[in-house]
Amino acid sequence: MNANNNFNIEKDTFTLIYRMIDLIVISVCFKLSLVSYNIGFNKDYLLLLVFSLFIYSFLSESFTLYRSWRVGKFSRMIGSLLLVQISCFFIVISSLFLLKESETFSRVATVGWFIVSTTLLITWRYVAKWIKTIQRRAGIGFQNVAIVGLTHPGINLYREIEKHQELGFNFVGFYDDREPKRLGGANTSLIKGSVNDAVSLAQIGKIQKLYICLPMLAEKRIADIIEQLGNTTVDVLITPDFLLKNLMQARIGSVGEVDTISVFESPVNGMKRFYKRSFDIVFSFLAIAGLSPLLLLIAAAIKLNSPGPVIFKQDRYGLDGRKIKVWKFRSMTVTENGGKVTQARKNDSRITNVGGFLRRTSLDELPQFFNVLMGDMSVVGPRPHAVSHNEEYRSLITYYMLRHKVLPGITGWAQINGWRGETETLDKMEKRIEFDLAYIRNWSIWWDVKIVIMTVFKGFVGKNVY
Repeated sequence: MNANNNFNIEKDTFTLIYRMIDLIVISVCFKLSLVSYNIGFNKDYLLLLVFSLFIYSFLSESFTLYRSWRVGKFSRMIGSLLLVQISCFFIVISSLFLLKESETFSRVATVGWFIVSTTLLITWRYVAKWIKTIQRRAGIGFQNVAIVGLTHPGINLYREIEKHQELGFNFVGFYDDREPKRLGGANTSLIKGSVNDAVSLAQIGKIQKLYICLPMLAEKRIADIIEQLGNTTVDVLITPDFLLKNLMQARIGSVGEVDTISVFESPVNGMKRFYKRSFDIVFSFLAIAGLSPLLLLIAAAIKLNSPGPVIFKQDRYGLDGRKIKVWKFRSMTVTENGGKVTQARKNDSRITNVGGFLRRTSLDELPQFFNVLMGDMSVVGPRPHAVSHNEEYRSLITYYMLRHKVLPGITGWAQINGWRGETETLDKMEKRIEFDLAYIRNWSIWWDVKIVIMTVFKGFVGKNVY
């Protein structure tokens, strides 16, 4: 799990850097274009630059320009860049024309700016690709990849991995249960173990991507592997033994020329991630500002009612199984955060007088809006469980860990449907996970809005909340 977390942190860091470099390149090219034609950088040109940067950022997210270079082809990324730049150019020009401001700006300088900035945006990407290729060959920044099934598609995938060093894949090996005589003369020296060995490596975080390259006829075997990997955060992809693009609606990726199908991936990616994060920032900021008097009142009541800190920070699992500190108003006389955390029960003696009211009305969760602002949580998503509860239930409930493919939330689909509070029986937790996974599979920004509205009317209290 640690290796996978490190990779995700690295990926997020680099995509942030790519965004910043793009904006800097566009801004510098804008300034150089004005200087070249002896044009002063006045207020009008500043507004034009800001508007263009906003349009470029919006379009780049819409066209998933900053999708990881490990996924798909580099040429597609360049194509997306050209599409973004051309669209941005026409939107800016059209806006100036409709607002009757086109005469205010130099046409030659504007066209030259877009041409030069597009050239430099493409150039720096090729330079970055060249640097990444050198780093990969030096063994820096690799992601461990394994293939289940020494089949023809698996061998083709292996060749593409070896050929495209810039992808940053460190091939661990093939894993197959078949006898050598059933492998059709394939090079068995590439097999490093059984399928169970691959699953075990994934479960302890030694593998970050696992490609299943078994024949589609082996449906039951594939289903068994996927079920076992449901309790991990490894990226699982299927490489079909026939092209599926015209046969089904699926999220198709590729490694070189080999097609893959995503099995476990977050639905919140590209522009969707941008929309959700924007919603989270705006809503949580407004919530904190509007509720600040109530927050101060609750803090004072907690301090006067019992000794101890006002805010209790508990370890929880966040996105991709990464540990986060979740903020809550302290509602108990103890602050349990160890290897075993006992859920609150009816008439629990640990709950303070003020804490009982806060827990019944869910007001103890309000500090988590700060978690949302920091990016550790979302306004809407599966509720984060204590680390000890995660370790207990991940081995008991199929696909339990898939709830960590999105950010945990202050409220969620399970909560407004009554599956919140104490889960003293396994079937109650299974029901909660069922609703969490339904939310993840069907996510949309409008569903988030719907859940927030429903939370106001039915999500603050529950019969199992103590």
